[in-house]
Amino acid sequence: MSKLMTGKKGIIMGVANKKSISWQIAKKLKAEGAELAFTYQNEKIAQKVIPLFQEIGSNSFYQLDITDDQQFEQVFKKIGNDFGQEVNFLVHAIAGGPRKADLKGKYLNTERSSFLRSLEISVYSYVKALQLAYPFMKNNGGSAITLTYYGAEKVIPNYNVMGVAKAALESSVKYLAADLGQDQIRVNALSPGPILTRAASGISNFKGLMNSFKQKAPLGKLVKQEEVADSALYLLSDLSTMVTGEIIHVDGGYNIQG
Repeated sequence: MSKLMTGKKGIIMGVANKKSISWQIAKKLKAEGAELAFTYQNEKIAQKVIPLFQEIGSNSFYQLDITDDQQFEQVFKKIGNDFGQEVNFLVHAIAGGPRKADLKGKYLNTERSSFLRSLEISVYSYVKALQLAYPFMKNNGGSAITLTYYGAEKVIPNYNVMGVAKAALESSVKYLAADLGQDQIRVNALSPGPILTRAASGISNFKGLMNSFKQKAPLGKLVKQEEVADSALYLLSDLSTMVTGEIIHVDGGYNIQG
């Protein structure tokens, strides 16, 4: 029986370790027949993630500083060559930039450098990735997803500048979906509930946030990485061919509560 992603090739950006949401997405896509290429942040992270990539049989993985346009272009060119100039999907799971001091207390006190870096890393990297993936996707269409959070919509304590960055990311999803729709390229985002990942660990009192979420969410439990991966599979596969420009919550209904 044919699997959902058989014959599809894609890029996964942002795996930091085996607890990363993007790693669970990668495993899910691989199990459904996808061929995967990866980018990772630096040499330190390489020690953790390259064995993971090799574990699922990927031979296409590259270090990428997403603030360096020249390196960005070189890496995507290499991946295009690896995949015979065809890419069917993109997973963007990159966020960050603020100082730890800007993820507690008041948003009012955000420093300029922290603000600019947060927008560059969390938002522009998705735009740039789609710019560079577009030549490999435009002939056959495709799907791209990124990861956002409810702090883009409502004020979440200590999320601060990252909430503003995620709001810009969600707006970018809609503009990119409008731009790329004529080429049958779909652009969406997943908005999971709080999950204790490497990125989330920098947010002050994150465990308190998780406890509050569990109490208020209609389903009464925390979200698992595997559940986010299931929703990612839906958006990246042909099950969602008429879904674009959407922010899909994977949060047990937390976002509907008043």
